Amino acid sequence: MVPSKRVYWLLIFGIAIALVISLFFSIAASIVVTVLFDFTVLGLMVVDGWRSQSGRVQISRELPPRLSIGRDNLVVLTIKSANANAVIKIRDDYPPEFGVSTSTLNATVPMNTTQELRYTVQPKQRGEFAWGNIQIRQLGTWGLAWDNWQIPQSLHVKVYPDLLGLRSLSIRLTLQSSGSIRKIRQTGIGTEFAELRNYRTGDDLRFIDWKATARRVGAYSNTPPLVRVLEPEQEQTLLILLDQGRLMTAKVQGLQRFDWGLNATLSLALAGLHRGDRVGVGVFDRQMHTWISPERGQSQLSQLIDRLTPIQPVLLESDYLGAVTSVVQRQTRRALVVLITDLVDVTASTELLAALSCLAPRYLPFCVTLRDPQVDYLAHQFTENVTDAYRRAVALDLLAQRQVAFAKLKQKGVLVLDAPANQITEQLVERYLQLKARNQL
Repeated sequence: MVPSKRVYWLLIFGIAIALVISLFFSIAASIVVTVLFDFTVLGLMVVDGWRSQSGRVQISRELPPRLSIGRDNLVVLTIKSANANAVIKIRDDYPPEFGVSTSTLNATVPMNTTQELRYTVQPKQRGEFAWGNIQIRQLGTWGLAWDNWQIPQSLHVKVYPDLLGLRSLSIRLTLQSSGSIRKIRQTGIGTEFAELRNYRTGDDLRFIDWKATARRVGAYSNTPPLVRVLEPEQEQTLLILLDQGRLMTAKVQGLQRFDWGLNATLSLALAGLHRGDRVGVGVFDRQMHTWISPERGQSQLSQLIDRLTPIQPVLLESDYLGAVTSVVQRQTRRALVVLITDLVDVTASTELLAALSCLAPRYLPFCVTLRDPQVDYLAHQFTENVTDAYRRAVALDLLAQRQVAFAKLKQKGVLVLDAPANQITEQLVERYLQLKARNQL
């Protein structure tokens, strides 16, 4: 039981009454009146708190079975009141490692009704976390006391990579390939036959199927010619190598660089599986710790999520040549090899440059680096003092060194994508779809 603000105001009012009585009567009388008044207020507070226990609200918590790292995950508290209006304050004992939209929830619930309160949590780490009970304070009918208790709702929750982003990407890929708002298939893009359709203005005349058109004209008069629609080739191989070494332990925008890379890995895998490719993933530092062989089908995505979620980055230098050698030994056919990592400059990334150069031209190597947006901000920030000027100079030098390293990679036939860590997923998936459409693999 906790006194409300009304109790404190009443006690202050009792002091004012004592001062008035002492002016017109004796000090002893004022003390007696004040003591009686205070005991009356405190007694009513106790009675109010005791009476409110019979009208306690019922609260249940609902949250996603799998929380997504770096995302706002919705938590719903369902409140059911008793035979009286309920003024309540709620504090859910969420894991301290989580960010939260609001720590305390206030509500007034009419009698015999059900109401929902919503807030969001944003996990910053993957793993399993303990969620505690629900702490509640309910104001008594007279507004003198808060009934303080808790509802047992403790449980363990698991934080996964960005599953919400995967769901959104899956919907977008589906809408792009089917449905009433799908993109019009273009002739000449791809190598596999998809369908025959009527000629439209602007179609390439080289893709008209004259034999099919002749058969159709023989049966129907005044019909447009038929053109062949080609789609990107399926059942190709996509290999994703995810670095879990020292460079991936740094935090970018509140998450470790490895977490941004893991989100990008799963999104790229989803896009590859959706396009009918065989997708495999390897995670390495000094050696290849995790290898998931290339397979097709949605079951492959579930396997990737289950096996990659527990992995954490380590403070070890990565062996890029060893990772590439492992890929060459396991994958003999041509494949798109995407290496997700980061680099500093040409000197520090010599091994990375040499490893990727070894993949071309037998494979199609693709280097993806996760840039810190803070470096971009410092490089383009207007400076007013010497300290900021030095910071800007260092940021500009870092960006320039990265560009030199990327230029060397491009000279060796390596595809390059350098983007801010918080934007890498969208750009990587879009780049992959472009590679498929252009048949570069």
